[in-house]
Amino acid sequence: MKFFFGIEHEVAFLNKEGKFADFTHTKFADFEQIIEKLPTYPNDYLQLRVGDAGIKKKRWYIEGFERFADSDKVIDCLPKGIEIRTTIHSNIQTAITELSNSFHLLHEVATNFGFIPVLHSFNPYNKVFEPQPPLNDYEIKQLQAYPDEQTANIYMVTYGPDLNISVSNLSIESLIDIGKKLTYYSPYIVPFTYSSPFYDGGLWDGLSVRTFVRTGKRSAALVFVEKQEQLLKSVPSLTKLARIPAEVGRIEFKACDSCDDFSIYAALLALLKGLILDKTLLGRATTPDATLHQLSAKEGFGNEDIMINSTKVLQASEVALGDDPDVELLTPLKILLTKRKIKSHELIEIFQRVGSIEEALRQTYYLKNQG
Repeated sequence: MKFFFGIEHEVAFLNKEGKFADFTHTKFADFEQIIEKLPTYPNDYLQLRVGDAGIKKKRWYIEGFERFADSDKVIDCLPKGIEIRTTIHSNIQTAITELSNSFHLLHEVATNFGFIPVLHSFNPYNKVFEPQPPLNDYEIKQLQAYPDEQTANIYMVTYGPDLNISVSNLSIESLIDIGKKLTYYSPYIVPFTYSSPFYDGGLWDGLSVRTFVRTGKRSAALVFVEKQEQLLKSVPSLTKLARIPAEVGRIEFKACDSCDDFSIYAALLALLKGLILDKTLLGRATTPDATLHQLSAKEGFGNEDIMINSTKVLQASEVALGDDPDVELLTPLKILLTKRKIKSHELIEIFQRVGSIEEALRQTYYLKNQG
C-alpha cells in the first residue's frame, strides 16, 4: 500500500495599520501584489488545479469569494487570505518541508508589502460574510447548484488546512469507507489543532469557534471520485467529483483548525495514515456529528469523553503504524494530550496578559517571524 500526501494551509494577515486584513478593508489587488512576486513552478500543473478564474496559478493563491457578472465572467474576488498548497509527496516530511519553504517565501514577500502572517482559524471581528453588493441572479443560480457553496458565509470567516492523503490500489468503496471513518472520529482528531478562541472582538467561551460554527454545515472529510455514479448524496458532501486526474482517490481531511507549528500537520498526516491502516475502530458516519463537534469545540481535552476517545484514536493509529518510521511523527500529539493544553490556551493567556487580539496574534508563527 503506497501513500501520498499534500497540504493546503490558509494564512491570515495583519495589515500595515496592524488591523486584521479581511474582506471588509482588503482588496484583491492588496494580496495579488504579493502573489505576483512569488515564483512559478511550471511542472506543478499536473498536480495542482488552476481553476476557471485563473486565480490558482501558483503554489500560493488568494482565497476568497469570486464575484461574477450575469455570466461566467469573474469580475472580482473578495479576499480572506492567502492559501499555500504543496505538490503531492510520497513522504510526509518532504511535504512539510515544502510547506515550510513556501511559508518562509510568503512571509518574506508579504512583509515587504506591510502584511504580517498571523495564526487564527476564525475571523476575530466579523461573525459572518455578507456579499456586497448582494448576489445577482447568475450567482444565486450557481450557488444553488452546489450545496456546499451555499455556506460561503462560513468559509469566508474560517481558516483551516486541508490534509490530503491518497492510497494506491484501493477500491472506491474502501476510500469512501475511510471518509466515513474519518468523519466519525473527527471530533476526537480536531482538538489537537484548536486555535480560534476569539469571536466578535473578544474572547469566545471555548477553544474553537471555527469548529463550533462550521462543523455539520461543512464537510469533515471529502473523498474525490472519478465518476458521477460514485457520488453519494449528502449535505454536507462526503464525496466530490475529481476535477483533474491527480485528484482521483484523494481523501481530504478538512475539519482541523490552522496550525503555526507545522510538525502538528506532520503528526496529523501520520495519524490519518495510521487510521487508514487500522482495522479496530469501527465507527462510521456520512455526515459530521455537529453536537459532538460543538462539545469538542467548547471543552477540548478538558472533556473526559473527548480526552478518552482522542487517546483511543491516537493509540489505534500508533498500533496500526507499527514499525513504520512515521510512527515517530505522532510525538507532538502525545505531548498535547499529556498536557491537555493546545494553541487556543496559549492565545487566551497572551490575550489576558496584553489585552489585545492583534497583539496576541502577533505572537503566532513566532519563531518564524524572527528569522
